[in-house]
Amino acid sequence: MRVRLPYGGTWATVREHLVERLTGAGPGVVSAMFDAGLIVGADGRAVGPDAPYEPGMFVWFHRELPAEMPVPFPMEVLYRDAHIVVADKPHFLATTPRGTHVAQTALARLRRELDIPTLTAAHRLDRLTAGLVLFTVRPQERGAYQTMFRDRRVRKEYEAIAAYDPALALPRTVRSRILKERGVPAAREVEGEPNAETYVEAAGHRGGLCRYRLVPATGQTHQLRVHLNALGVPILGDPLYPVVTAPVPAGDFRRPLQLLARRLEFTDPVTGADHAFTSGRALQAWSSHDTWAEG
Repeated sequence: MRVRLPYGGTWATVREHLVERLTGAGPGVVSAMFDAGLIVGADGRAVGPDAPYEPGMFVWFHRELPAEMPVPFPMEVLYRDAHIVVADKPHFLATTPRGTHVAQTALARLRRELDIPTLTAAHRLDRLTAGLVLFTVRPQERGAYQTMFRDRRVRKEYEAIAAYDPALALPRTVRSRILKERGVPAAREVEGEPNAETYVEAAGHRGGLCRYRLVPATGQTHQLRVHLNALGVPILGDPLYPVVTAPVPAGDFRRPLQLLARRLEFTDPVTGADHAFTSGRALQAWSSHDTWAEG
C-alpha cells in the first residue's frame, strides 16, 4: 500500500503521522512495522521510526488484509480502451476499497483481472447498488473524467423497484436539500436551498410493484433512495429507508437493494468519442414480484 504524507499538520515524524492515520491497525501495530523495517521509502530502504516528517513524501508497506466474505456474483466488462473501462457491477460489491471492504471491491477485482494496476474509479456506486461504473486507466487523465462527473456532463439513468401507488402523480421532478452527516448511516432531507434533483417516472407496474425510471441531475449521497422514500415508495430491499434496520448478516445475498444504474452516456473528454452504455442486469423483484411484494 502506498501512502502520501499530506501537506500541513504538526507531525514531527513519519511514524507519528501513520500511527494517527492508521488507527484501524490496532494498538502498537504501526510502531512494530517500523521496528521490523516493513515501511519503506521511494528508494526501497526502510524508513526509521524517528525519520522526520516530510510533506508530500511517499511511503510503502504491505497491509495484511482481513478475511472478507466473497461476493459470489460476476462483474462484466462492457467496454475497454486505452483510456477507460466500463464495468457492470453486481449488488453487494463495493466500488472502491473502504472500511472492511478491500479485496471484495470492483476496483480490486478489475485491477487483478485486467492487470491494470493504475486503474481508478471515476465515480462511485453504493455497495448495495448494481450497475454501470466508469474507471480510468491513465493517472494523468483521471482528473478529466472526474471533472466530467463533477460538472454534470454525464447522463445517468437508474431503475428501481418499489411499491405501486396509483395516487402518486408521475412523472415529476423532485427537488430537495439532502444532508448526510458523517457517522450517521441514513441521509435526510432538511430545509434550505435544494442541492438534489431527480426526475421520476413510472415505467410499468404489476402485482403491487412499480418499476421506476430515475434520472438524477445531481449526485448527493443516497439521493435516489431518499427521494423515492420521500414520495412514499421506498426502494425494495433498502436497509436504511424508511427506517434503519439491523445489518444483514454477512453472506446473506437474498434480497438486494432493488436499484440499478441502468445507463451511462457521455462525450469522452480525452478522445471526443460519444459513449452510451446499458447494463445487462435485471432487478430480481421484477421477475419474482409476488415474493417481494409479500416480503
